[in-house]
Amino acid sequence: MSQLHTEHPFTEEVAPGVHAYVQPDGGWCLNNAGWVTDGSSTLLIDTAATERRALLLRDALVASGAPMPAHVVNTHHHGDHTYGNGVFADGARIVGHSACVTEQVAAGHQLHAIWPDVEYGEVPVLPATVTYEDRLTLHVGEEEVQLLHPGVAHTLGDTIVWLPGRRVVFTGDLVFNGGAPFVPMGSLQGSLSALEVLRSLDAEVVVPGHGGICDPSVYATVEGYLRFVGELAAEGHKAGRTPMEVARAADLGEFATLREPERLVANLHRAYAELDGLPLGSPLDLMPVITDMAVLNGGRIPECLA
Repeated sequence: MSQLHTEHPFTEEVAPGVHAYVQPDGGWCLNNAGWVTDGSSTLLIDTAATERRALLLRDALVASGAPMPAHVVNTHHHGDHTYGNGVFADGARIVGHSACVTEQVAAGHQLHAIWPDVEYGEVPVLPATVTYEDRLTLHVGEEEVQLLHPGVAHTLGDTIVWLPGRRVVFTGDLVFNGGAPFVPMGSLQGSLSALEVLRSLDAEVVVPGHGGICDPSVYATVEGYLRFVGELAAEGHKAGRTPMEVARAADLGEFATLREPERLVANLHRAYAELDGLPLGSPLDLMPVITDMAVLNGGRIPECLA
Protein backbone atom coordinates (compact mmCIF):
# COMPACT_ATOMS: atom_id res chain seq x y z
CA MET A 1 0.00 0.00 0.00
CA SER A 2 1.11 3.55 -0.62
CA GLN A 3 2.57 5.65 2.17
CA LEU A 4 0.37 8.36 3.61
CA HIS A 5 1.10 11.73 2.02
CA THR A 6 1.90 14.55 4.40
CA GLU A 7 0.19 17.57 2.83
CA HIS A 8 -2.15 17.39 -0.15
CA PRO A 9 -5.10 15.09 -0.83
CA PHE A 10 -4.32 12.36 -3.31
CA THR A 11 -6.15 9.74 -5.34
CA GLU A 12 -5.19 6.09 -5.62
CA GLU A 13 -6.82 3.51 -7.86
CA VAL A 14 -7.04 0.59 -5.42
CA ALA A 15 -8.74 -1.75 -7.93
CA PRO A 16 -9.90 -1.35 -11.53
CA GLY A 17 -12.49 1.43 -11.53
CA VAL A 18 -12.23 1.93 -7.76
CA HIS A 19 -10.52 5.06 -6.45
CA ALA A 20 -9.75 6.13 -2.88
CA TYR A 21 -9.40 9.84 -2.13
CA VAL A 22 -7.18 10.34 0.91
CA GLN A 23 -6.82 13.58 2.89
CA PRO A 24 -3.64 13.37 4.99
CA ASP A 25 -3.01 13.08 7.78
CA GLY A 26 -6.50 11.91 8.62
CA GLY A 27 -6.87 14.09 11.72
CA TRP A 28 -9.96 15.98 12.83
CA CYS A 29 -12.17 16.75 9.79
CA LEU A 30 -9.72 15.26 7.26
CA ASN A 31 -11.71 12.27 6.08
CA ASN A 32 -11.32 9.91 3.17
CA ALA A 33 -13.73 9.50 0.27
CA GLY A 34 -13.75 7.44 -2.92
CA TRP A 35 -15.65 6.45 -6.01
CA VAL A 36 -16.54 3.51 -8.20
CA THR A 37 -16.96 3.98 -11.94
CA ASP A 38 -17.27 2.00 -15.15
CA GLY A 39 -16.61 5.08 -17.27
CA SER A 40 -20.31 5.62 -17.91
CA SER A 41 -21.66 5.94 -14.38
CA THR A 42 -20.15 6.73 -10.99
CA LEU A 43 -20.96 6.16 -7.32
CA LEU A 44 -19.24 8.48 -4.83
CA ILE A 45 -18.58 7.47 -1.23
CA ASP A 46 -18.65 10.44 1.19
CA THR A 47 -17.79 14.06 0.55
CA ALA A 48 -15.80 16.51 2.74
CA ALA A 49 -15.98 19.03 5.57
CA THR A 50 -15.87 22.25 3.54
CA GLU A 51 -17.03 23.45 0.17
CA ARG A 52 -13.42 24.05 -0.88
CA ARG A 53 -12.40 20.50 -0.04
CA ALA A 54 -15.49 19.07 -1.71
CA LEU A 55 -14.63 21.00 -4.87
CA LEU A 56 -11.10 19.54 -4.76
CA LEU A 57 -12.68 16.09 -4.46
CA ARG A 58 -14.89 16.84 -7.46
CA ASP A 59 -11.88 17.99 -9.48
CA ALA A 60 -9.99 14.80 -8.64
CA LEU A 61 -12.96 12.65 -9.62
CA VAL A 62 -13.33 14.41 -12.98
CA ALA A 63 -9.56 14.29 -13.58
CA SER A 64 -9.68 10.50 -13.20
CA GLY A 65 -12.01 10.32 -16.20
CA ALA A 66 -15.09 9.43 -14.18
CA PRO A 67 -18.41 11.12 -14.93
CA MET A 68 -20.11 13.04 -12.15
CA PRO A 69 -21.78 10.66 -9.71
CA ALA A 70 -25.33 9.42 -10.06
CA HIS A 71 -25.24 8.30 -6.41
CA VAL A 72 -23.51 9.72 -3.34
CA VAL A 73 -23.33 7.30 -0.40
CA ASN A 74 -22.80 8.79 3.05
CA THR A 75 -21.18 6.32 5.44
CA HIS A 76 -22.58 8.30 8.41
CA HIS A 77 -23.92 11.74 9.27
CA HIS A 78 -20.83 13.57 10.56
CA GLY A 79 -20.12 16.82 8.77
CA ASP A 80 -16.69 15.88 7.48
CA HIS A 81 -18.38 13.12 5.47
CA THR A 82 -21.56 15.01 4.48
CA TYR A 83 -21.02 18.78 4.42
CA GLY A 84 -19.87 18.61 0.80
CA ASN A 85 -23.01 16.84 -0.43
CA GLY A 86 -24.21 20.05 -2.06
CA VAL A 87 -21.31 20.06 -4.51
CA PHE A 88 -22.61 16.79 -5.97
CA ALA A 89 -26.35 17.08 -5.35
CA ASP A 90 -27.22 18.33 -8.85
CA GLY A 91 -28.04 15.12 -10.69
CA ALA A 92 -27.06 12.74 -7.89
CA ARG A 93 -29.20 10.79 -5.44
CA ILE A 94 -27.85 10.76 -1.89
CA VAL A 95 -27.99 7.35 -0.22
CA GLY A 96 -27.60 6.42 3.43
CA HIS A 97 -28.97 4.46 6.34
CA SER A 98 -32.29 5.72 7.65
CA ALA A 99 -30.73 6.59 11.03
CA CYS A 100 -28.07 8.60 9.22
CA VAL A 101 -30.84 10.84 7.89
CA THR A 102 -32.40 11.28 11.33
CA GLU A 103 -29.05 12.09 12.92
CA GLN A 104 -27.98 14.47 10.16
CA VAL A 105 -31.20 16.47 10.34
CA ALA A 106 -31.04 16.62 14.15
CA ALA A 107 -27.36 17.62 14.17
CA GLY A 108 -27.66 20.29 11.50
CA HIS A 109 -24.42 22.22 11.04
CA GLN A 110 -22.75 20.24 13.77
CA LEU A 111 -19.17 21.21 12.92
CA HIS A 112 -20.05 24.91 13.07
CA ALA A 113 -21.00 24.50 16.72
CA ILE A 114 -17.59 23.07 17.64
CA TRP A 115 -15.36 25.00 15.23
CA PRO A 116 -17.19 28.26 14.37
CA ASP A 117 -14.15 29.97 12.83
CA VAL A 118 -13.56 27.46 10.01
CA GLU A 119 -14.35 28.74 6.50
CA TYR A 120 -16.87 26.09 5.53
CA GLY A 121 -18.30 27.86 2.48
CA GLU A 122 -21.73 26.83 1.18
CA VAL A 123 -22.50 23.54 2.90
CA PRO A 124 -26.26 22.97 3.02
CA VAL A 125 -27.50 20.10 5.15
CA LEU A 126 -28.57 17.57 2.50
CA PRO A 127 -29.52 14.17 3.93
CA ALA A 128 -30.11 11.03 1.93
CA THR A 129 -33.25 10.72 -0.18
CA VAL A 130 -32.66 7.00 -0.69
CA THR A 131 -32.47 5.05 2.56
CA TYR A 132 -32.24 1.44 3.72
CA GLU A 133 -32.34 -0.51 7.00
CA ASP A 134 -30.11 -3.61 6.90
CA ARG A 135 -28.56 -3.81 3.44
CA LEU A 136 -28.95 -2.38 -0.03
CA THR A 137 -27.30 -3.46 -3.27
CA LEU A 138 -26.53 -0.91 -5.97
CA HIS A 139 -24.78 -1.41 -9.30
CA VAL A 140 -22.27 0.69 -11.20
CA GLY A 141 -22.48 -0.92 -14.59
CA GLU A 142 -21.87 -4.58 -13.80
CA GLU A 143 -20.04 -3.81 -10.53
CA GLU A 144 -22.00 -4.77 -7.42
CA VAL A 145 -21.84 -2.31 -4.52
CA GLN A 146 -23.23 -3.62 -1.24
CA LEU A 147 -24.26 -1.20 1.51
CA LEU A 148 -24.27 -2.92 4.90
CA HIS A 149 -25.46 -1.54 8.24
CA PRO A 150 -23.37 -3.07 11.07
CA GLY A 151 -25.66 -1.88 13.87
CA VAL A 152 -24.89 0.95 16.27
CA ALA A 153 -21.13 1.49 16.12
CA HIS A 154 -19.40 4.79 15.31
CA THR A 155 -22.90 6.29 15.06
CA LEU A 156 -26.44 4.96 14.90
CA GLY A 157 -26.48 5.09 11.10
CA ASP A 158 -23.19 3.71 9.81
CA THR A 159 -22.81 2.19 6.35
CA ILE A 160 -20.10 -0.18 5.17
CA VAL A 161 -19.53 0.00 1.40
CA TRP A 162 -18.38 -3.40 0.17
CA LEU A 163 -17.30 -4.26 -3.36
CA PRO A 164 -17.24 -8.07 -3.40
CA GLY A 165 -16.00 -8.25 -6.97
CA ARG A 166 -12.97 -6.11 -6.15
CA ARG A 167 -12.41 -7.21 -2.51
CA VAL A 168 -12.38 -3.54 -1.48
CA VAL A 169 -14.22 -2.14 1.55
CA PHE A 170 -14.85 1.49 2.49
CA THR A 171 -15.37 1.40 6.25
CA GLY A 172 -16.33 4.97 7.04
CA ASP A 173 -15.31 5.82 10.60
CA LEU A 174 -15.61 2.27 11.85
CA VAL A 175 -11.86 2.35 11.19
CA PHE A 176 -9.33 5.10 11.84
CA ASN A 177 -5.89 4.13 10.57
CA GLY A 178 -3.24 5.82 12.73
CA GLY A 179 -5.79 7.71 14.80
CA ALA A 180 -7.75 6.84 17.91
CA PRO A 181 -11.25 5.45 17.31
CA PHE A 182 -14.13 7.73 18.32
CA VAL A 183 -17.39 6.25 19.63
CA PRO A 184 -19.19 8.76 21.92
CA MET A 185 -22.03 9.10 19.39
CA GLY A 186 -22.34 5.34 18.92
CA SER A 187 -21.30 2.33 20.95
CA LEU A 188 -18.12 0.74 22.25
CA GLN A 189 -19.58 -2.76 22.19
CA GLY A 190 -21.28 -2.11 18.87
CA SER A 191 -17.98 -0.98 17.36
CA LEU A 192 -16.41 -4.28 18.36
CA SER A 193 -19.31 -6.11 16.70
CA ALA A 194 -18.87 -4.00 13.56
CA LEU A 195 -15.26 -5.17 13.32
CA GLU A 196 -16.51 -8.74 13.15
CA VAL A 197 -18.79 -7.76 10.28
CA LEU A 198 -15.81 -6.23 8.50
CA ARG A 199 -13.68 -9.31 9.11
CA SER A 200 -16.39 -11.54 7.66
CA LEU A 201 -16.09 -9.76 4.31
CA ASP A 202 -12.52 -10.97 3.77
CA ALA A 203 -11.47 -7.74 2.03
CA GLU A 204 -8.01 -7.31 0.55
CA VAL A 205 -8.02 -3.48 0.52
CA VAL A 206 -9.43 -1.37 3.34
CA VAL A 207 -10.20 2.31 2.82
CA PRO A 208 -10.70 3.69 6.35
CA GLY A 209 -12.67 6.77 7.24
CA HIS A 210 -9.43 8.54 8.18
CA GLY A 211 -5.79 7.67 7.57
CA GLY A 212 -3.91 5.74 4.94
CA ILE A 213 -5.19 2.94 2.73
CA CYS A 214 -4.45 -0.35 4.42
CA ASP A 215 -5.37 -4.02 4.70
CA PRO A 216 -7.46 -5.94 7.27
CA SER A 217 -4.57 -6.09 9.75
CA VAL A 218 -5.73 -2.62 10.86
CA TYR A 219 -8.73 -4.24 12.53
CA ALA A 220 -6.51 -5.72 15.24
CA THR A 221 -5.28 -2.28 16.28
CA VAL A 222 -8.80 -0.85 16.38
CA GLU A 223 -10.06 -3.83 18.36
CA GLY A 224 -7.14 -3.68 20.77
CA TYR A 225 -7.76 -0.02 21.48
CA LEU A 226 -11.49 -0.50 22.02
CA ARG A 227 -10.90 -3.40 24.41
CA PHE A 228 -8.30 -1.27 26.23
CA VAL A 229 -10.93 1.46 26.67
CA GLY A 230 -13.42 -1.12 27.90
CA GLU A 231 -10.99 -2.41 30.53
CA LEU A 232 -10.14 1.08 31.74
CA ALA A 233 -13.83 1.92 31.94
CA ALA A 234 -14.73 -1.21 33.88
CA GLU A 235 -12.04 -0.56 36.47
CA GLY A 236 -12.77 3.15 36.78
CA HIS A 237 -16.52 2.73 36.89
CA LYS A 238 -16.29 0.13 39.64
CA ALA A 239 -14.00 2.42 41.65
CA GLY A 240 -16.33 5.40 41.26
CA ARG A 241 -13.81 7.46 39.28
CA THR A 242 -14.89 9.87 36.55
CA PRO A 243 -13.95 9.35 32.90
CA MET A 244 -11.58 12.32 33.19
CA GLU A 245 -9.86 10.87 36.25
CA VAL A 246 -9.41 7.56 34.44
CA ALA A 247 -8.13 9.22 31.26
CA ARG A 248 -5.60 11.39 33.09
CA ALA A 249 -4.15 8.40 34.92
CA ALA A 250 -4.13 6.05 31.93
CA ASP A 251 -0.94 4.68 30.40
CA LEU A 252 -1.71 4.46 26.69
CA GLY A 253 1.12 2.00 26.13
CA GLU A 254 1.04 0.61 22.60
CA PHE A 255 -1.69 3.11 21.66
CA ALA A 256 0.35 6.19 22.63
CA THR A 257 1.34 6.79 19.01
CA LEU A 258 -2.25 7.10 17.77
CA ARG A 259 -3.32 10.59 16.73
CA GLU A 260 -6.02 12.39 18.72
CA PRO A 261 -5.23 10.83 22.12
CA GLU A 262 -7.77 13.19 23.68
CA ARG A 263 -10.49 10.93 22.26
CA LEU A 264 -9.81 8.52 25.12
CA VAL A 265 -11.96 10.48 27.55
CA ALA A 266 -14.80 10.77 25.00
CA ASN A 267 -14.73 7.02 24.49
CA LEU A 268 -14.75 6.48 28.26
CA HIS A 269 -17.91 8.56 28.53
CA ARG A 270 -19.58 6.18 26.07
CA ALA A 271 -18.22 3.10 27.86
CA TYR A 272 -19.55 4.40 31.17
CA ALA A 273 -23.01 4.87 29.63
CA GLU A 274 -23.00 1.25 28.55
CA LEU A 275 -21.82 0.11 31.99
CA ASP A 276 -24.73 2.09 33.42
CA GLY A 277 -27.02 -0.09 31.33
CA LEU A 278 -28.15 2.53 28.85
CA PRO A 279 -29.17 1.24 25.40
CA LEU A 280 -26.47 1.30 22.75
CA GLY A 281 -26.26 4.68 21.10
CA SER A 282 -28.24 6.53 23.77
CA PRO A 283 -27.52 10.24 23.34
CA LEU A 284 -24.84 11.69 25.59
CA ASP A 285 -24.61 15.29 26.74
CA LEU A 286 -21.82 16.24 24.35
CA MET A 287 -20.73 19.42 26.12
CA PRO A 288 -18.99 17.56 28.99
CA VAL A 289 -17.45 15.21 26.43
CA ILE A 290 -16.03 18.05 24.34
CA THR A 291 -14.93 19.95 27.45
CA ASP A 292 -13.08 16.92 28.77
CA MET A 293 -11.34 16.41 25.42
CA ALA A 294 -10.27 20.06 25.48
CA VAL A 295 -8.81 19.61 28.95
CA LEU A 296 -6.81 16.58 27.79
CA ASN A 297 -5.70 18.62 24.78
CA GLY A 298 -3.98 21.22 26.93
CA GLY A 299 -7.09 23.31 27.52
CA ARG A 300 -7.96 23.82 23.84
CA ILE A 301 -10.63 22.34 21.60
CA PRO A 302 -8.80 19.97 19.21
CA GLU A 303 -8.08 21.79 15.96
CA CYS A 304 -10.28 21.18 12.93
CA LEU A 305 -7.72 20.64 10.14
CA ALA A 306 -10.12 21.24 7.24
